[in-house]
Amino acid sequence: MNILLETPHGTRDFLPQEAAAKRVIENRLAKLFSEFGYEEVVTPTMEFLETLRISGGVESDLFKMFDQNNRTLALHHEMTTPIARLAVSRLKDSPLPLKLSYNTSVFRFRKNQMGRQCEFYQAGVELLGVSNAFADAEIIALAAQSLKVSGLKDFTICLGQVEFANGLMEENNLSPNVQAEIKNAIEHHNIVELQKIVDALNLDKVAADSLKQIPKLHGGLEILETARNLAKNKKSLAAIDNLAEIYKLAEIYGVADKIIFDLGIIRDFEYYTGMVFEAYAPNVGYSLAGGGRYDNMLKDFGMACPATGFALGIERILQACEMQNISNAVQTRDIYISYDEKIFDAAIKKACELRNEGKVVEISLTPQTEDDAKKSQIEKNYTELIYLK
Repeated sequence: MNILLETPHGTRDFLPQEAAAKRVIENRLAKLFSEFGYEEVVTPTMEFLETLRISGGVESDLFKMFDQNNRTLALHHEMTTPIARLAVSRLKDSPLPLKLSYNTSVFRFRKNQMGRQCEFYQAGVELLGVSNAFADAEIIALAAQSLKVSGLKDFTICLGQVEFANGLMEENNLSPNVQAEIKNAIEHHNIVELQKIVDALNLDKVAADSLKQIPKLHGGLEILETARNLAKNKKSLAAIDNLAEIYKLAEIYGVADKIIFDLGIIRDFEYYTGMVFEAYAPNVGYSLAGGGRYDNMLKDFGMACPATGFALGIERILQACEMQNISNAVQTRDIYISYDEKIFDAAIKKACELRNEGKVVEISLTPQTEDDAKKSQIEKNYTELIYLK
């Protein structure tokens, strides 16, 4: 095997049609984000390792390197942390709320797994400076609209609240280590492990059953009442009230029909502090989008500021569209222009004229016979041929 012709592990090439479909979705998302008042920012592909450690992600997932001063750098593995850094360092005097969007590649070391690349593409938004349910509802509505403009019709947004589980664990005075074990079991949907951990705690039956029920709290509005009956502490009850308020606002936005409550969603980053969500499509075994509230991260950078946001996986959306037989139509290839030996000047002028009219035009770079020009038109998939002679 010739390594010169291979791509590194976890990376891929986009062929012309794939790249065009990717660009269509990215352009639609950029337009939608702008319509909601979000302004695009671009951060470096690499950050200092200390910066990325703020997110609390798994450091072994990072691609690391050294600069000329022997400082450790890493390729960004998500975009919330770099944007938080940007907001504190460059936009700290800007009026709040800050509404920022991005479209970039992200890097995480992964083993071969469906839907998981080492280099992948994300688009998303961050809303900084507002702590209420209104801001969270806008994020949920924008995520739903993002999936719709990407072409998807059949998808579900699973909405949770990390403070519900946190409240139940604090209510039972569980140590930080035990809480971490329980969160890990819930995050990985390991019901057997969760039951094993809880049984070892020697809690009373009601308390133990409440903790064991967390991953099973999945469904419609009735789930909120079920959850409310399991909790006795203010933190968990406030989390339920928060979800109910977000849902009411989502109804006004017209996206509530896409929401399913799932109080077992913990997410895989440590910085979430409130509502969290993940979006799924049928027959796709991984989330298409995810996000939530992270009110403590900017404080870690030196500026206390509430925040919420989400990211979408561009390639995952493309794969979901393919599974649902949805085509993201690319720009039409309109006209192929060719010519015989002495008409190249007229061919150039004609191509410029048509491009000024907004047509997609390719001009042959060498003279052709009319038969060869027709063959090229068909091979290159142009709808029309102009042959000058």
